[in-house]
Amino acid sequence: MTRRPGRALLVPAILLLLATLDWSYVGTEQFVNALTIGAVYALIALGYTMVYGIIELINFAHGDVFMVGSFVTYWLLSSLGFNGTISDLPLLVVVLVGTFLAAMVVMGGIGVVIERFAYRPLRNAPRLAPLITAIGVSFILQNIIQIFFGPSPISAPQVIDVQARVNLGGVDVSVVKLFVIAVAFILMIALQTFVSRTRMGRAMRSTAIDRDAAQLMGVDINTTIAVTFFIGSALAGAAGVVQVLYLGTTNFQLGFQAGLKAFTSAVLGGIGNITGAALGGFLIGFIEVNSTVAGFSRWSEAIVFGILVLVLVFRPTGLLGQQLGERA
Repeated sequence: MTRRPGRALLVPAILLLLATLDWSYVGTEQFVNALTIGAVYALIALGYTMVYGIIELINFAHGDVFMVGSFVTYWLLSSLGFNGTISDLPLLVVVLVGTFLAAMVVMGGIGVVIERFAYRPLRNAPRLAPLITAIGVSFILQNIIQIFFGPSPISAPQVIDVQARVNLGGVDVSVVKLFVIAVAFILMIALQTFVSRTRMGRAMRSTAIDRDAAQLMGVDINTTIAVTFFIGSALAGAAGVVQVLYLGTTNFQLGFQAGLKAFTSAVLGGIGNITGAALGGFLIGFIEVNSTVAGFSRWSEAIVFGILVLVLVFRPTGLLGQQLGERA
């Protein structure tokens, strides 16, 4: 394979573009802000990249799975009678663990249902059919949420005190932001461990490489793909919990923009690559925050997509993606 001449200019070009931002204002607080936003994007992007990696489907409904996860979190906390900060630490831990487990299981189950009834019948159809179906599922999820919760934004209870802060490097940083970052890293490490060290993880990797060969070797393709959807949707559910804890609000249109940014993260890092998706999420978080700090808040999205285009021009597979040869 010949090396593309422009590829050698990729890193210098990115550095030149980032150099246009005013980084002198960036400190510990903005660094944590960028990590927090990037953590949300990364959690959602993992679902995109897992589904694409195993069945080569761009699941445009995934952003709305994240949105539904935020409403599940809101409904659960409200139904339990929590309207604000929980000061009792043991109770807070129980509530947080229970909320994450409940939201992840519910959204994982919804992901499996979507795969079984919307995508599996079209698995061998032309790629345009499941793509259109994914858009349809996205609208269905939005309409269901509107029926039950209405079209207006909803304020959700923030059980972690948003005013609580700890001192890092002489700067007071919000505890809830550190919690969001910690949860994201724990889930990403757990996912990487699962994929690389378990029997099902090996089945997922082999199915992603060659579905037919994996099936001949005894891999249950349907179960493997269903588990992939469950895990990806569960991570989106966790991101929904994080959304409520961090911002305390949700609405039925939340999934579109967040899903678009997460999809961009997956493409930027190398779609199909778990590490690349996480890296892309954090990169976009840093680009957005630093664009805003430098006074380009209105241009932050343009800068994000400009960098994406630049990366794809010189490296179409993304930062960590690999060019795979076509099978005969």
